[in-house]
Amino acid sequence: MGKRFTRHHLGPVALIALITTALLGAGLAPAASGGAGSGRPGTGSGAVTGATSGSGSTTAPTADGIPRLTDARGRTLTLRGWNVEDKIHHGPDALSAITERHFADLRAHGFNFARLLVFWDDLEPRRGRHSESYLRKVRRILDWAHEHRVHVVIDAHQDVFGPAFGHRGVPEWATRTDGLPFTPHPDDWFAEYFEPAVQRAFTHLYEDADLRRAQARMWRLLADRFGGHPAVFGYDLINEPMGELRAGEDLASAARRIEATQLTPMYRRLAAAIRTRDRSNHLFIEPTPIVGEGVPTGLGRIPDERVVYAPHFYNTAMEAGADYDPAAGWITAYENAVTAYPREHSVPVVVGEWGPLNSGLPNMRRFHDDALASFARYSSGWAAYVWCYGGGYCALDRDGRLRTNKERTVTPYAPAVAGTVRADTHDPARATYRLAYRSTRRPGTTVLSLPPNPTGWRIEVSGRTAHAGARSVPPGQARQVRVRASDGTEVQVTVRPGPGRRG
Repeated sequence: MGKRFTRHHLGPVALIALITTALLGAGLAPAASGGAGSGRPGTGSGAVTGATSGSGSTTAPTADGIPRLTDARGRTLTLRGWNVEDKIHHGPDALSAITERHFADLRAHGFNFARLLVFWDDLEPRRGRHSESYLRKVRRILDWAHEHRVHVVIDAHQDVFGPAFGHRGVPEWATRTDGLPFTPHPDDWFAEYFEPAVQRAFTHLYEDADLRRAQARMWRLLADRFGGHPAVFGYDLINEPMGELRAGEDLASAARRIEATQLTPMYRRLAAAIRTRDRSNHLFIEPTPIVGEGVPTGLGRIPDERVVYAPHFYNTAMEAGADYDPAAGWITAYENAVTAYPREHSVPVVVGEWGPLNSGLPNMRRFHDDALASFARYSSGWAAYVWCYGGGYCALDRDGRLRTNKERTVTPYAPAVAGTVRADTHDPARATYRLAYRSTRRPGTTVLSLPPNPTGWRIEVSGRTAHAGARSVPPGQARQVRVRASDGTEVQVTVRPGPGRRG
């Protein structure tokens, strides 16, 4: 295939081969991923459709050198949840597919986190004229999240830059292409990122002074309006950023250059803009999707105390409809690549998107278990894609039942741990959760989230000063159980399925 990325007609198979060739040429492990595929931005996913602010220190180092999120009381935090979106409606109908039911159902399954997609083209359809109606709708959604105790990260989403190319994101008035060509790829949306017009639009966004100011103004507005909302945990500054490849440049080298010379300065500018309005919420920064190919990011340091590294977790082959191949080593390659930046810069990790297009294939049960085990080794949480009711990527069917293998994401976990975590594991074969931590010197409360289970749950707690608010949870109920300990106690918590249904 060669190393030039000027091809305009790339189907899923061709794109996989192209990426693999590029990575081999760069001397990197060929672990296919990166959000490539045909399903996410379109309508194939069906009708798309906690919370205190969570501000505080993010410096709770773990044994592997990657810090964990913490709150203002020093408790170690875990975020578990899903993306919530409406990509179909815009203008007067924008966000109409998102309802309170989304957040009620999230909480009913034990989740405490949502990544809410918002679109600049709806927020500011005309230059300098923001939509108060859109802002009111966002606030209503945040109110629902707060009511159901769900933390929210506001994501400035773009797919293939924006509406100038048939998608959502950056407004047409902020899209500059220098007259370069664009050819749609209706069966492979990710290939559209390699169209010359799209690539040039990213360059202008990063480099034109007036567009820089406009993007910063957009973020100051969002931070001003929502920074004090009790549901808001942070801001995802741009979804899956891409850029312009140079002639003869391989994809891995291009990604690292774009991250180092364009994304890093952009994130610093946007962080400074947000901090004029909001000093406390977290800033989620993403690499290019190429990190999913096993390529460590070229991002530099963002000088802010509440930065969170938020890569996405997609496999190119699965995005094109293939089954998971456990022997391919993709998850290992991804984990090796994605942990380099947070170790170097001492920032926590929250995976912003993940999940296969077809979760019903034979190996997808194994995929979900392997993915969740990987996240537990290095991240402070994740938002799967996507909490909606229908087909495709949707977590639930139209009747609100979890679709095949999506139930693997519904497990016990600890949203907040009052101490230093020693171990935090879930055994899917036995449906058993184990947490070990050294409690803080002052009395503190650890929170366990236990999802509905047909047999209920049994909770075992050991430790000199440790005691739990409950030793069992009845069948069919989602509950939070509090564990208290003090004086540096070594606490062990085990959660197992209960004895069965009553009666």
